[in-house]
Amino acid sequence: MDYAPDILCLHLQPLLISLFLVICCFTIIKALRYHLFEKPKLPPGPKPWPIVGSLPEMLSNKPVFRWIHNLMQEMNTEIACFRLGNVHVISVTCPSIACEFLRKHDAEFASRPLTMATDIMSSGYVTIAIVPFGEQWKKMRRIFVNDLFSPLRHHWFQEKRNEEADNMMFYVYNKCNNVNDGGLVNVRGVSQHYCCNVTRKLIFDTRYFGKGRMDGGPGSEEVEQVNAIFTLLKHVYAFSASDYVPWLSVFDLDGHKRKVKKGMRTMEKYHDPLVEERMKQWNDGSKSVEEDLLDVLISLKDDNDNPTLNVKEIKALTIELMLGGADNPSNAVECALAEMINQPHILEQATEEVDKIVGKQRMVQESDIPKLNYVKACVREAFRLHPVVPFNPPHVSSNDTMVGNYFIPKGSHVLLSRHGLGRNPRVWNEPHKFKPERHQTNDGSMVALSEPDLKFISFGTGRRGCPAVILGSTMTVMLLARLIHAFSWSAPPNVSRINIVKSGNGGMLAEPLVLEAKPRLAPELYYI
Repeated sequence: MDYAPDILCLHLQPLLISLFLVICCFTIIKALRYHLFEKPKLPPGPKPWPIVGSLPEMLSNKPVFRWIHNLMQEMNTEIACFRLGNVHVISVTCPSIACEFLRKHDAEFASRPLTMATDIMSSGYVTIAIVPFGEQWKKMRRIFVNDLFSPLRHHWFQEKRNEEADNMMFYVYNKCNNVNDGGLVNVRGVSQHYCCNVTRKLIFDTRYFGKGRMDGGPGSEEVEQVNAIFTLLKHVYAFSASDYVPWLSVFDLDGHKRKVKKGMRTMEKYHDPLVEERMKQWNDGSKSVEEDLLDVLISLKDDNDNPTLNVKEIKALTIELMLGGADNPSNAVECALAEMINQPHILEQATEEVDKIVGKQRMVQESDIPKLNYVKACVREAFRLHPVVPFNPPHVSSNDTMVGNYFIPKGSHVLLSRHGLGRNPRVWNEPHKFKPERHQTNDGSMVALSEPDLKFISFGTGRRGCPAVILGSTMTVMLLARLIHAFSWSAPPNVSRINIVKSGNGGMLAEPLVLEAKPRLAPELYYI
């Protein structure tokens, strides 16, 4: 018999066992080394409590944005992780890291969180701005880009925007000539109602829900709606405990749910009857021509010639459109004008530019905007230094991702800090000083309000950037240019300097800006 194979196996067996043990040891050492030394680390942040994370600290440190920014300064970091409940909240103040999130990894961070407020305000996530990434968002994005806010549509609505710009001039002219007001004008009120008037005109082709006022100002209905708009905007991403522990929404511990529902009832009270009546007109054939955005939404058809949107989606979109056009332009102009009063040479330079481009025989028109570089620089500086909210709406990670050499777990809420980006001392010289000239170029090239490198945030960027950036930019520049061209502005009597103190939420000025205004053009230019 041949025993050679058996003898060979006996000799190889110890060698194979040794090789197996070496491989096992190598694998174990590699795994231990990875978990102990090379495991990807979360961004730095406070040590969380079991289960609740840093929720107790969040609830006891208001406003939350200031607590987050103060901790980041103490840790000397431009990216930080705060575990709230089971959610990792990532705050970013570095432009290059922000670009990693919204450029390199834009697809992974294209979603939004599910919260109590966003669920109610989007009527169950049927809109666009605050809905999670998915088919509904894709459908709405196509509609916004192709049908609502294309360059062609923007040109189509120019006359409606002009009507509201002229009405604003008429209203301010009447205010500063009203002896009962002493020539004082509430700039916040003017700015907010101008923005809402424009948006209301684009959606419903009307300035007023009711009879309005003879002086061009808002009626009681518009005042109620605008108040509801800013209540909803205040609570949309308000660091509510239920955003991180959803079952707490049942108890409404902070009262947010009650306020959001009340605000939505006000919006629906004014919007729903207009939508229902308009849909009836289209269905019975009494209307067949598109005149505003509501007409566009109703008349959209799919490939089978069926309505693209149902009534629930249309109603919800009219509300979200109103919300989207209210706060960013109005706040930028209010803060820019406040800074200009404190630094008169800036107001003088901006006024001289408008006078040179426009003259004094007519009002500023949208066609003048490309040439108003210093005015646009003032607007950019207001967006940088005085963002209307401390953080951009959260981006939610759809996968585990590495960003800035840190591990970002799936489901994390990423907050780009408008305050931190715009005031980052590594990026901006004298970051807390209002200096419009920093945005001008030596070659005199056109100034744009967008900021693709995320050194500050105006209208966002990436997949979730504002699809109406052309409209928002036009409204903002027109608002500021018209105000400084048509009126001379100064602090009220007995006020030497405007107090630029922010409100508790860190966005708007703590007190509305009230200034003395005097007409500087021929009286006939103000009448409509």
